[in-house]
Amino acid sequence: MLHEILLSLSGHPSPLLTADHDSPTPILSPPEKALLSSIAHLSELHCKLLAHTNTIASNHQSSICQAVATAIRSTHLAAFQRKVLEVEDGILRKDAGSVGAYNIVPLTAIVGQFSGWTRRMEWFLEVVENMMRGQGGRKCSGASIIDWLCNALQTGYVDIEEAALSLVRVGETAWLKQVSGWVLYGRLPGFGREDFFIQTVEGNVEEYECRKELLPAFVTPATASSLLFVGRSLNHIRVKGISSTTSPELDLLSSHLKQLSTLKFPINSANFSRGIASIRLSLSQTTLQKLLPLSRVIEVLSLLREFFLLGRGEFAIALITEADEKIRQRWRRSDNLGYEKRDGLGDIVVKEGEVSAVLARTWAAMGLLQGQDEDQDEDELLELARDLVQLVITKSTSTTPSKPTLSSPQVVKIATTPFRTLLLSVPVALTMHIPSPIDLFLAPSDVQSYTSINAYLLSIHRAHLRLTDMWKITSLRRDHPAPPGPPYGSSAFGRNKVLTLRHRAKERSEAMRSVWATSSAAVFFLGETEAYLQGEVVQGMWVGFKNWLNGETASRPGSSKAPVEDDDDDIWMQAGREPTTVTGISHTHDPQSLADAHRRYLAALASSLLLTTPSFTDSLFHLLQQVDHLVALVHRVHSIWQSLDLEADEGVVDAFSDFHKEEKDVKQQMVVIAGRVKGAIEELVKCLREIDQEKEGWDNGFAELVLGDEGAYVPAKVGRVDRLLMKLDFGGWFDHGKKRDVDDLGSDIDDDLL
Repeated sequence: MLHEILLSLSGHPSPLLTADHDSPTPILSPPEKALLSSIAHLSELHCKLLAHTNTIASNHQSSICQAVATAIRSTHLAAFQRKVLEVEDGILRKDAGSVGAYNIVPLTAIVGQFSGWTRRMEWFLEVVENMMRGQGGRKCSGASIIDWLCNALQTGYVDIEEAALSLVRVGETAWLKQVSGWVLYGRLPGFGREDFFIQTVEGNVEEYECRKELLPAFVTPATASSLLFVGRSLNHIRVKGISSTTSPELDLLSSHLKQLSTLKFPINSANFSRGIASIRLSLSQTTLQKLLPLSRVIEVLSLLREFFLLGRGEFAIALITEADEKIRQRWRRSDNLGYEKRDGLGDIVVKEGEVSAVLARTWAAMGLLQGQDEDQDEDELLELARDLVQLVITKSTSTTPSKPTLSSPQVVKIATTPFRTLLLSVPVALTMHIPSPIDLFLAPSDVQSYTSINAYLLSIHRAHLRLTDMWKITSLRRDHPAPPGPPYGSSAFGRNKVLTLRHRAKERSEAMRSVWATSSAAVFFLGETEAYLQGEVVQGMWVGFKNWLNGETASRPGSSKAPVEDDDDDIWMQAGREPTTVTGISHTHDPQSLADAHRRYLAALASSLLLTTPSFTDSLFHLLQQVDHLVALVHRVHSIWQSLDLEADEGVVDAFSDFHKEEKDVKQQMVVIAGRVKGAIEELVKCLREIDQEKEGWDNGFAELVLGDEGAYVPAKVGRVDRLLMKLDFGGWFDHGKKRDVDDLGSDIDDDLL
């Protein structure tokens, strides 16, 4: 019987312990059955643990789970096996602790030898079952088992705490080995890659992202971002072919390895963050200064400011002009221009090559403007933009950038209003190829944000230009026919002719009065809104961000700024020198802090531009659609009146057209659309008032920046909505206390128009 008990405890199921003892003729007495039940339970636990740990060690996708399972089997189950052998050895040696008088081995003594193992074995089984079944319907990851084991340190049982601590050491050591390969060499682990928190972006094997669900709890978001940055940077170093066999870089690797080797288990979050930050700063101050000078950073950011944020007005005008020319070529009837809100490509089909040709002609127009000034030096920024900037058709009308991740936590949810459908009546986007090593701080999600902001600003500028271009149609604004020359001027026929022409001009002027009044109000609204967005928000944010790059940020109003650093100086060299102190703040920029600051800049910019307020952007999109429709109708009625004049004055008749019926229909539509434009403007002013009351248009973008790190970039609070509202209220038409008809407003400004 003792032999069977010891064999069963060693992991070999025994019929003595598993048989049914409730038969009429049992072989064991009730006290023996009660004692053996605990032994049977312990034997069952041991057998399950052997089977489960073997399965996990050989088949689990996580190398950390495999390491933990192997540690349970090779350390703790081996210790239990040694305990079984010790008990057996004591029985054979007739040790007094196990053998009583007359060489009798009490069953209670055997059971008592293993009483302390039951709780531990039950806990080990809970650990392996957790690794096998996972949590929340997902497979168990290395990070989740580490967190689970760390929580088990607080159970209050000393034996469980010791066992959990030993497994935590094993799990964190395995995880740290994976991290070491990434932090020291920029390589993903060869085995268990799908369990590692750094993953390649789907569709782009050269881009990496950080998965929050695969991170242990002791890794903070800032530390995870640093880990991602360090590994990506080392990949760039390898791609650039910088030698890694030189003595300084060998010393750097040795220093980084020493930083990781000093960590103690269980890993403390503060110590780990401090070590990774030290590695990141060391890498930035030595190797990365060769890859990314400050002049290169400012050059790319200036490109984005000039061409995406409409810093160069001539580029925006040239792009809008070429796009309108392409539309005129594709559409023979201009009243369909950009009116319907399309989910796909709509009725017009514009090919990718035609879209690229629009941008190519835009660059040609920019080149002609530059060539007119012989004394002007070659524009290097324009040449760089030719190489990097692209105009492409997008598959979706959504303007929402990628979801926020640990690698880009400052990404803002930009409204999904499809502004990019207005330029060419199909969803097109101005985007940019990110060259190496610029992608150390500029992510694809950042370019998507710039694309969304560009479509938004360009749509407003386009509508403003199209409305002001209507005033170039002089015959619609001023048409007061003079009497014909002698001898017809003094004849009855001549006088009647003049009266007929003036009566016709008066009728047309009255028909256009409400259109001109509404268009004037729309021009005023769009002009003030564009001046606010461009002059106050975009320019103010850019100046503040550029000053921060150059270390010119002052801590309080009225304080003197530091002298501007030479643009050729490297930010990494500045970090390596004695820090430059500006009003008590130490400025040192490495690529990750630069990327974080740039994302804060974009987040605050999108918020201040009201792009995070769908109620405003949707109303604005509706106004821009109605403006397009109104402009198309004005051009159409002008064409109809020219045809009617030819028919009445010169006798040129088009037998296939009924211009009188078309004139009547277009006039009716102009009245309807003018009313819609007026209503859309009033709705936008109402939205602005609501935003000003709730302060969600500009205040929320800075909520998370109140308690920033010392020397961190904090966007300036520029562009308050109440300033825009004061300018709009000055126009008078937007005053809700005065209910004025469009015709009344038209009569007030009639002298200015005519």
